Amino acid sequence: MPDEENNTRKPDSFAALRYKDFRSYVGMRFCFTFAYQMQTVVLGFYIYQLTHSKIALAFIGLSEAIPAVGIALYGGYIADKYEKRKMLLLIFSGVFLSSFIMFIATLNSVTGYMHIHGLLAVLYGMIFCNGVARAFYGPATFTIYAHSVPKEIYPNASTWSSSSWQVASILGPLTGGFIYGFASHMFPGLSGITATFCLVLILMLISLYLVFRLRTYPPVFIPKENIWISLKEGLNFVFSNKVMFYAMSLDLFSVFFGGIVALLPVFALDILKVGSEGLGVMRMASSLGAALTMLVMIRYSPMNKPWRNLLIAVLGFGVSIIGFGLSHIFYLSLLFLFLQGAFDSISVIIRGTLMQLLTPDHMRGRVSAVNSMFIGSSNEIGDFESGVAAKLLGTIPAVIFGGSMTLAIVTITWLKTKKLIPLSLNEIQTPQAIK
Repeated sequence: MPDEENNTRKPDSFAALRYKDFRSYVGMRFCFTFAYQMQTVVLGFYIYQLTHSKIALAFIGLSEAIPAVGIALYGGYIADKYEKRKMLLLIFSGVFLSSFIMFIATLNSVTGYMHIHGLLAVLYGMIFCNGVARAFYGPATFTIYAHSVPKEIYPNASTWSSSSWQVASILGPLTGGFIYGFASHMFPGLSGITATFCLVLILMLISLYLVFRLRTYPPVFIPKENIWISLKEGLNFVFSNKVMFYAMSLDLFSVFFGGIVALLPVFALDILKVGSEGLGVMRMASSLGAALTMLVMIRYSPMNKPWRNLLIAVLGFGVSIIGFGLSHIFYLSLLFLFLQGAFDSISVIIRGTLMQLLTPDHMRGRVSAVNSMFIGSSNEIGDFESGVAAKLLGTIPAVIFGGSMTLAIVTITWLKTKKLIPLSLNEIQTPQAIK
């Protein structure tokens, strides 16, 4: 009888949260993402208000993507070699400093003495510094996450980790948009950008405290060979793994063409005319769809047929982007953004789980660095593409073009990976599947 009870026992939906380091990791990631999303949404709106230039929005993404991609492999090499908690303390301190400099530069008492080009140079320069920090952030957190829970509960941990990110991505833009829009009415003399940066800095300090609570994570691999040989080993591993390579490629190109985040200030000000508050709601809608879907995924995992479900999710993502581009009704636009976030969250869970299961411990830093080049910076590179496409084609045609290209990419990937579609999670890990 006890055996029967054990066999019918429901899965523990809170399994990953029973580990102290994983709780600290999730809290750290939540606060940092909350702050970073707030900062991103208000910087985009602030720069567009200053310039009314779509190219200026494009350069926000490019400023962060150049260092994030350019030194990502080196970041992975360093993450494999050094203690991870100490790395994160340095990374978070650097991001806090760059946010503090932007806070000072955007004060009303300072902007009156600065030319607009000088102000933009400071903002783009600090965004560039954040890109440098991101090149090291991804590999370091990837390793901490992997060692904070046992492998058998990776799917549950992936869902909680992604959910915390999505909830922060809901609250961050929404809070940032409303503070930006209403702070000056509630506190005369205090600008929206200044009030937002105050909260950003507080949340980043909380993130630093949670990093202190982590145990130390010494290196599991100290390469003795030349750095270039070590980095090449990481690249070769990813490119020889069929599942990993196609999952990363699918995300890179779908987000590159289908990303619309950079253009939301244009929709908020010029097309839907809903202001900074509406911008915050639009940024929230996508993340709300993602978070609610991830909560459902805690109970109903998409890993029964992971590759099939991944392709369906990216297909739905592309259709939602096209619908958003065609909509001129605010609430209908919110619905399409909600669906876009929902479909994207399914693909995030699947890719995150596959990455963790297919990567050996001694290569986590370098594989995460390659993943960062493909996925971590695809949003920023996609933002640059969106801004340039909007300048050349117009805002709405650029969004429809991006969604259509996403559908084309899913079709090509489906044709290349038909054999993976019927496989279960266990089958997809076999040597025959990944080769």
